[in-house]
Amino acid sequence: MRRYLLLGWVLAGLALGGALALGGRSELASWAWAAAALPVAAHVAVGLVRSLLGGRIGVDAVALAAILGAVLLGEEAAAAVIGLMVAGGEALEAWAEGRATRALTDLVARAPRRTSRIAGEAIEDIGVAEIRPGDLLLIRPGETVPADGVLQDGAATLDESALTGESLPVEFAPGARLRSGGVNAGHAFRLRATQDAAGSTYAAILRLTQEAAAARAPLVRLADRWAVGFVAFTAAVAGGAWLLSGDPVRGLAVLVVATPCPLILAAPVALVAGIGRAATRGIVVKGGGALERLARVRTVLFDKTGTLTPGRPRLAALDADPALGRAEALRLGAALAQGSTHPVSAALVAAAVARGVALPMPESVAEVAGGGVTGTVEGHTLLLGAEGFLRSAGIRAEEGFGVAAQVAAAAGSVAWLAMDGRAVAAFVMADGLRQEAPRAVRRLRALGVRRIVLLTGDRAAAAAPIGRALRLDAVLAEQAPDDKIAAVRAESEAAPTAMVGDGVNDAPALAAADVGIAMGAHGTAAAAEAGDVVLLVDRVDRVAEAVAIARRARSVALRAILLGMGLSGLAMGVAAAGYLAPLAGALVQEAIDVFAILFALTALRPGPEEEAPASLPAAAGLAERHAEHAGLRELAEALREGAEAIGPTPAALPALVEVERRLRAELVPHQQAEERALYPAAAERLGGQDPMGALLRMHAEIEGLAERIGMLLRLAAEGDWQATAPELRRSLFALEALLRLHLTAEEETLAGMSAEVERAGLASHA
Repeated sequence: MRRYLLLGWVLAGLALGGALALGGRSELASWAWAAAALPVAAHVAVGLVRSLLGGRIGVDAVALAAILGAVLLGEEAAAAVIGLMVAGGEALEAWAEGRATRALTDLVARAPRRTSRIAGEAIEDIGVAEIRPGDLLLIRPGETVPADGVLQDGAATLDESALTGESLPVEFAPGARLRSGGVNAGHAFRLRATQDAAGSTYAAILRLTQEAAAARAPLVRLADRWAVGFVAFTAAVAGGAWLLSGDPVRGLAVLVVATPCPLILAAPVALVAGIGRAATRGIVVKGGGALERLARVRTVLFDKTGTLTPGRPRLAALDADPALGRAEALRLGAALAQGSTHPVSAALVAAAVARGVALPMPESVAEVAGGGVTGTVEGHTLLLGAEGFLRSAGIRAEEGFGVAAQVAAAAGSVAWLAMDGRAVAAFVMADGLRQEAPRAVRRLRALGVRRIVLLTGDRAAAAAPIGRALRLDAVLAEQAPDDKIAAVRAESEAAPTAMVGDGVNDAPALAAADVGIAMGAHGTAAAAEAGDVVLLVDRVDRVAEAVAIARRARSVALRAILLGMGLSGLAMGVAAAGYLAPLAGALVQEAIDVFAILFALTALRPGPEEEAPASLPAAAGLAERHAEHAGLRELAEALREGAEAIGPTPAALPALVEVERRLRAELVPHQQAEERALYPAAAERLGGQDPMGALLRMHAEIEGLAERIGMLLRLAAEGDWQATAPELRRSLFALEALLRLHLTAEEETLAGMSAEVERAGLASHA
């Protein structure tokens, strides 16, 4: 408000002086202009003293010298215009900061104040501070979710764009955990609060936002680094012009056009605009200093669990006694797992549900902390847990059983299932890569990050496959928190380094890095507190996006400064030669200031690497493809099970016929639909010579193998089982491997296009 009041004072003084000058009262006009300029000089002087007390000289020393020199030399009109330039520049900065930080202030403005709580048959209106864990809340259409909780109704649709940058509403199923801050974009629903409002996600986001807003002081450091040199250069040019011409007014003209508003204002505006743009993508940057450091990063260290991987175990492989079969082993194991709260048990249940397996309820369930779970399912006594848990019950795997599982377990862990005193199945659990992780690594390299390292406390056997899959430069495994700090410091000595993590054990390393980036969506409060950058959306590819935004903001800041100061330098030369009077110079400099600040605001727009494509498939279509791929992976598993079931007799023939039917009913139509719609659109977007050629060739090979399997099954059904069984087994294994490879390759392409769809959607809403 003081900035706008000061601007109003200067405008009033200029107008009054102009009116007096037109009326022939030139002496009073000079007093009016001086009265307009001197408060600005006092304001600048206060800021300069503060800078000197802080151990640095500010570039506003030139503006102060220009105003006082103009008053002393009788150029009061020029002094008033310089005052207008300084006051107007600060007011323009205030407006630009408001424009740049709109995304941050929108978060605060959207914070819910009141909500509805269901108490018996009544609905009461309460303040959000009154919410307690266990309260049943009613969230009406258009209302913001006030606290974290569990969805109690059939379904809910939330708009989380202000939190995550995701442009499309998100659908949640019954029992889903909802984060506070999302806006209800569907029907009213009930929510069982699991946190009070202060301890919920949105409150944490607001605290981070306010911290980012309070940390803007470092934004001026870019200009301060150049202050001493600029002041010395200006003094030399102005003094030289005075000495060579003998006219102090010529030196004053140089000071006027050298008033460094582009240097004072353009850098903060551009960097704050970068912070605002990051906020629209679900990235909170804690101040301009963090943004500057992020722009210079050349090495990135990633934690593994919860960062490059989802941090949730999944069923990666299953080995079972042939007499029981994989499907039955999963059904029994998942049925028992329903009685356990362990993450491995939850992963088993999720795998069974995803395959449409109906699970019976277990009985007499007992869970041993850190060991496993026991119970009865359909009259069978079952044990599910680690190998040591089975061993403590006197059960050990039979010789040769579970070899495949034990090989796969090098990169994961095994949960063993025992039935009626005998081990019958081994479930290999793994924490696979996030789908967007390979794309994030590639984009970081494209942005000029030279070294990417995996830094984890996990076993080397679990970390090595991650590093190999992502083609990382180094893998540092089995690292304690102290070891992580040492590794971060060693990397920081070689190049500016960012550390990305999400857990309590990552917090010291985040604090030690040049830039700490915390996965805040599901990470710990300790990591978010230690990080300089917090990702509010649970996507690791936002790391690369944060780097891209920071580099663009810093680049725009530097270009705004160079353009503004370059034009000022030209004007200084013209003024030193005597072709620009102080008053005219002040008007020229005012135009330069406005240009530099408006140019700095271009940091709000995406850079060339973030430009949205002109035409893309619908995002909903891409989501459907991912859902279909889940079914096709189940089909790949059925191919493997069918191949392994082939024996000397045609007992497996009915199951194989069903698998072949699914190939014709599910796989072939899926590929044909992709070739009609998705692949042409992808090829047009990717450009080049036949960019989808490799995937189309895979389609042809897959269909050829499917046709071959169908022909072999017809031959087998005609009675030639012994002759066809070996070739049928080879074909089934070949198709399984090719199908899995094809799905992975296709998802990489779809994931990249999905990210572009999301950016296009955001651009269309901007």
